[in-house]
Amino acid sequence: MAEAHQAVAFQFTVTPEGIDVRLSHQALTEIYHSGIRSWKKRIIGLKNSVLTGVYPASPSSWLFVVIAILATMYTRSDPSMGLIAKIQEHLPVSQSMSTQCQALVSAVLFSTMLWLLLIFTMRLCLKQLLSYHRWMFEKHGKMSHTTKVWVALVRIFSGRKPLLYSYQGSLPNLPVPAIKDTVKRHLESVRPLMDDTEYERMTKLAADFEGGVGNRLQWYLKLKALWATNYVSDWWEEYVYLRGRSPIMVNSNYYGMDFMYVTPTPIQAARAGNSLYAFFQYRRKLNKEELQPTRIPGTVIPLCSAQCERLFNTTRIPGEETDTVQHWQDSDYIAVYHRGRYFRLKMYHGGRLLSPREIEFQIQRILDDPSTPCKGEAKLAALTAGDRIPWAKARTKYFSSGVNKRSLDCIEKATFFVTLDDEEHCVMGEDPAASLDRYAKSLLHGKCYDRWYDKSFTLIYYKNGKSGFNAEHSWGDAPVISHLWQVQLSNDCFQLGYNAEGHCKGDVDSSLPKPQKLNWEIPPECEEQISQSLAVAQALADDVDLHVFRFEDFGKGKVKKCRVSPDAFIQMALQLAYYRDQGRFCLTYEASMTRLFKEGRTETVRSCTSESSAMVRALDGGEAADVCRRLFHEAAEKHQYLYRMAMTGAGIDRHLFCLYVVSKYLGVESPFLQEVLSEPWRLSTSQSPIHVEMFDLVNYPDYVSCGGGFGPVADDGYGVSYSIVGEDILNFHISCKRSCPDTDAHRFGAAIRKALHDLIQLLMPNQTEPSRRQEKRPEVKKNL
Repeated sequence: MAEAHQAVAFQFTVTPEGIDVRLSHQALTEIYHSGIRSWKKRIIGLKNSVLTGVYPASPSSWLFVVIAILATMYTRSDPSMGLIAKIQEHLPVSQSMSTQCQALVSAVLFSTMLWLLLIFTMRLCLKQLLSYHRWMFEKHGKMSHTTKVWVALVRIFSGRKPLLYSYQGSLPNLPVPAIKDTVKRHLESVRPLMDDTEYERMTKLAADFEGGVGNRLQWYLKLKALWATNYVSDWWEEYVYLRGRSPIMVNSNYYGMDFMYVTPTPIQAARAGNSLYAFFQYRRKLNKEELQPTRIPGTVIPLCSAQCERLFNTTRIPGEETDTVQHWQDSDYIAVYHRGRYFRLKMYHGGRLLSPREIEFQIQRILDDPSTPCKGEAKLAALTAGDRIPWAKARTKYFSSGVNKRSLDCIEKATFFVTLDDEEHCVMGEDPAASLDRYAKSLLHGKCYDRWYDKSFTLIYYKNGKSGFNAEHSWGDAPVISHLWQVQLSNDCFQLGYNAEGHCKGDVDSSLPKPQKLNWEIPPECEEQISQSLAVAQALADDVDLHVFRFEDFGKGKVKKCRVSPDAFIQMALQLAYYRDQGRFCLTYEASMTRLFKEGRTETVRSCTSESSAMVRALDGGEAADVCRRLFHEAAEKHQYLYRMAMTGAGIDRHLFCLYVVSKYLGVESPFLQEVLSEPWRLSTSQSPIHVEMFDLVNYPDYVSCGGGFGPVADDGYGVSYSIVGEDILNFHISCKRSCPDTDAHRFGAAIRKALHDLIQLLMPNQTEPSRRQEKRPEVKKNL
């Protein structure tokens, strides 16, 4: 109980001599520093709110406008055309104020109104400029004069030093597509998947919907679009993520990996020390809005940054009907799991962030702690891995009061969750491919009770110094945490570094209080529920077949020489591989973003098209190479067109999804929408962004993340995540279910490799390069 007493600022005891009051100076000091830190954050937040509120102008521009107006007045001209005089007439002033002073106050008020009007006009102009998307459909390297003028205007109206959220008030709203356009695009997308009879039936359903109930649903949706910031995002979060009652582990959560061939230090506590320090550095910049606004690479076009707000201090709270996402404004500690025990580790001491060496010291204290888990504590997190309704009921019944509530609050309000894993993972042994697969599976689900799946993200540090993360999906999408993860990896190795022994650099303050072990009182009934949730989660985890491989024979550099988009090339390879694996085509999901719009999240690109299926049939059917090349380029161009349409708000699936939600609210049945929403995504794909500008791939080619992956969406389908690394590397993460006899992750991986080679051979038949792949490449440990 020593740690608990440290949290109490004073104690008193009633004695015959009176009341004996004992103050804890350490606790009072911590309270003081915590208050100072909180007020500093509020002041910074207020300052940033002002700067963001007047963007794209600056507060100093107000003074410029005031001086300009006063200067013109002293030249005996009236720039206000009589408005200053009108303001002076109606100015409620005391009789002691002189006429000259009244004129001055009136001029300042007019200047302020003029300044605000100018800000509103500039913001409106910037919003209209950001609504222009024709530039996306122009051929690479052939920018029109209109687009050149547009780029110049965007630069002018964007100001000089935008903060992270400066563009939020200028981003356009997501438009609602026309019913007829969405229905037409849907019919085009399903044509290669249906025979003539099925397609005729679907066409009739679509016509009935478009000419009937669809117009009514569209009217309500347009009304919502006028009222809401984004007509999709709130319903998408609610109905796709939070209302799901099945486990979020595997089904929703996703993972990210460390470097494949490099471990900066083999010391678990040291790796955690540098990494955790880098995470809190990032959070400090995020709170101060010092991070640059996210932009489309190579352009001046900003993307919505709203998802960054819930990156830290966020937890998904279970409910019987629907979950909720709870975000706290601040937290100065992390929750740590190690060998069945939970700890509260404060990251600040004396008003300052702990140094990497001090964090390593505190983590090592947890690793060396000889205490045993409380009764029922060891596998407690299995509740977050199982079905949501039992977890919601258990949370209400067993964790709503007393010591259990205090400990659960400590986990849920933590900045994020950390697992100190007692396993070792990396590319190692006689079978490096199998070891990489085990590493990925560990990040996806672990032991099903050693990650807190409800937290915005869980960091995992393995015994041999390897790391990774598992992220909850409802609060935000992969690009947000991917940026955080890669900034941390870069800072860990290239800025913070380690000493010759592999420890973090710096000294340790010996007065640091020990990490506080959390206590629990778990009744037998709750233990039974934990066991049931663990059984559900374990069955789900055991059913996952996961295969990860790095393709180094060629990369985007060679693909771009063929004047083909690397993403389109990979998508065509996936279509070819799936057809060879399954003997048919399927509805294919590729995740695109809609962050060009305010509060935008994702949209679907339906990668299986009539053009791609024609190309696959021709190539697999032995058609002439010229014919196959022509069909390939048509398919790739169609894919790029669909991707751009999705990014600019003209996708298919989010519009149909929202129409379906409206129909449910109105109690209207639509056979067309029911069939569309029930179509399975047997091939679900996503590209993991790799920020190569953070890494020196020339001098340190191995220092880049291996990307991440997710579980299969359909029971009889594949989940494929891929990342394009530099010019010569492609990473693939493939998942499916072992219980399905028709799918096999390793078999599909081999089909993808062959498809990539076949397509590059089709496009570049006369050029051959030696394989860059390095078989059984050894795991290395380096200190920079």
